[in-house]
Amino acid sequence: MSVPSPCTNVCRMSPDTGWCEGCQRTIEEITRWSRTTDDDRRAILAAIGERREWLAEAGHSVETRA
Repeated sequence: MSVPSPCTNVCRMSPDTGWCEGCQRTIEEITRWSRTTDDDRRAILAAIGERREWLAEAGHSVETRA
C-alpha cells in the first residue's frame, strides 16, 4: 500500500520557514511526492514530524488533517 500524502489542502508557503503551512513540506518535497518511493515518502513524513515539533515548541499553530 502506498504512503498517503500529508496534504491538508491548506496550500500556502510560509515566507519564514519555506514550508507549506498546511503540510510542512518544502516545494521540492511536494513536487517529487507523486514520483518518489515509499521509503522516500516515509523520510519526508519523518522530517514533517520534526518540523511540526519545532513549530509547536516555537509557539506556532500547525494545521493538520481532520
